[in-house]
Amino acid sequence: MKEKKEKQPQTSSQNLKEQALKEKSIMASLPDNLELIRQQLGNSSDIVIRQVGLPGEIAWAVVYTDGLADKQLVSEFILESAMLHDRVKEESKHDPASISPQLLASNVLAIGETKEISNFGQLFTSLLSGESVVLVDGHAAAITAGTRGWRDRGISETLTETVVRGPKEAFTETLRTNTAMIRRKIKDPNLWLETRQIGRVTGTEVSVMFIKGIAEDKVVEEVRIRLERIDIDGILESGYIEELIQDETYTPFPTIYNSERPDVVAAELLEGKIAILVDGTPMVLIVPALFVSFLHSAEDYYHRFDISTLIRILRYIGVFIALFGPSLYVAITTYHQEMIPTQLLYSLAAQREGIPFPAFIEAIMMEVAFEILREAGLRMPRSIGPAVSIVGTLVIGQAAVEAGIISAAMVIVVSTTAIASFVFPSYSLANTMRMLRFPLMGLAATFGLYGIIIGTFAIVLHVSSLRSFGVPYMGPFAPLIISDQKDAIFRMPHWAQVTRPKLMNRNNKRRQQKPASAKPKP
Repeated sequence: MKEKKEKQPQTSSQNLKEQALKEKSIMASLPDNLELIRQQLGNSSDIVIRQVGLPGEIAWAVVYTDGLADKQLVSEFILESAMLHDRVKEESKHDPASISPQLLASNVLAIGETKEISNFGQLFTSLLSGESVVLVDGHAAAITAGTRGWRDRGISETLTETVVRGPKEAFTETLRTNTAMIRRKIKDPNLWLETRQIGRVTGTEVSVMFIKGIAEDKVVEEVRIRLERIDIDGILESGYIEELIQDETYTPFPTIYNSERPDVVAAELLEGKIAILVDGTPMVLIVPALFVSFLHSAEDYYHRFDISTLIRILRYIGVFIALFGPSLYVAITTYHQEMIPTQLLYSLAAQREGIPFPAFIEAIMMEVAFEILREAGLRMPRSIGPAVSIVGTLVIGQAAVEAGIISAAMVIVVSTTAIASFVFPSYSLANTMRMLRFPLMGLAATFGLYGIIIGTFAIVLHVSSLRSFGVPYMGPFAPLIISDQKDAIFRMPHWAQVTRPKLMNRNNKRRQQKPASAKPKP
C-alpha cells in the first residue's frame, strides 16, 4: 500500500509535465524547435525532418511521419514548390528572416489544406495524424499541410450484412474514406460533420455526423456532452465508445445500433438519427437506437413492400424460435405432456427411453456444444472454419444420438433454434438471444410454462424501461404510435411513408409529398 501511495505523486507529476509541454508555445528558434521534437519523440526513425536553407543557415524545415504522410505530396507540393518559388529564392538571398509561415501558406505551398498552429500540442497531434508541419526560423508559429496518405485495405464487400439486392460496398478502417462514402449518398449542405480526438494516448479521431434540421438538437447536444465526458487512455474500436456513452450498462440488449454499410447509415441519418464514426474501424454507431431497428435490413427497402413485409414477419418468428424454442420443449416434455398429441408423445417417449439425463440437461449440453463449435468456427482460419463447425456439429450430434446420450428430438430442437438465430440482420441482437435462452431454459425446467411466462414478463418490463439517448427503446410499440407502424413489423410502400418517425423527429416531420398526389394512379 505504501508503494502505491508513493507512485501516485510521480504519475500526477508526469501528467503535469506532459500537459505543460502540450500547452507550450512554439519557439522562434528553429533549431530549438527541431531539438524538442526529436527529444519528445525519442528520435524515432519514422519521423522525417527535412531542413532547407542556404549553406550554414537553416531558413525553414518540413517535419512529417513516414508511413502516415504521402511522400509524393510532401516532395511535389511542399518542398519542390517552396524551393523553386521565385519569391522564396529572392527572399532567401536578401533577407531569410522575411520568409514567414503565412507567406508560405498563402503564396507558396501548392497544397489545398493548410492551417496555422501555435503550440506543441497541436504540432504533435497533426504530425502523428499524417500531416506535415512546416517550421520557419525566427517565427513562433508553424503551418500544417494536409498530406495524409497511409495505405488502407480499400473499399470491399460487406461480410456481416450481406444482401442479395442493393449496394455491396462497406466502410473501411479509414475515417475520411467513410465520411466520403456517406457524402456520396447524401449531397446536402445540411449534412454536418464534427470531429474531435478522444484518448489521451491514442488521440483517436471520432466524428459525429447528422443532418441539421432533421436531427433533434437536444439529442445532438447530448451526444456531444457524452463524448466530451470520455477520459480514457485509448480508443481502439467503436465498441469502446459504445460502452462509454450508452444509457444503460447492465442490460443484455444493445441500445446503440452499429452498421458497416453506408446505405444503412444514410437511411438512418434521413430519419433524424446521428452517426458516430471512429477512425480505425469499419463499424459506425447510430443513435438513438430502437429495438425494431435491429430487425430491419437494408434489403427491406430495395424489394417490393409485400416481399419485405413477409421477410420481416419471418424474422419475428425467428426471434420467437431462437428465444423460446429449447425452453418450450423442456417445459412441455417435463411438466405438460398432456399438450403433446398422443402419437407424438409415444414417439418422444420411445426416443427418450434409455436417455440418462433429463430434458433440461440435454438442452444445456447441446446448446453449450453448439456455441463452442460456432465460436471455434469463427476463430479458425477461414479455409477450414466453416467446414469444421458444420462437420463437427453433424458428427457430434449423430454420435450423441447413437450413443444414447441425447435424444433425436433434442437435436432437432437445438438445430432449429440455431438456424433461427441466424435470421437476425444484427449480430448484436443475436448475441442477446443467445444469452437469454439459458435463463429461460432454467425457468422452464423449474416451473414449466409458468416459468417461461415469468421470464417473458421480466424481459418485457426490462426492455420497456430502456432508453436510448432519451428515446423509448420499444417505440413505436411502447409507447404505441399508430402512424409509425407503417415501418415497424410491416413495411408499407414508399409512397405511403410520408412522415418520419415521431420519436426521432419533431421539427422536420415530412419526408415527401402528400400520399394523395404521390400514390400511383391505376
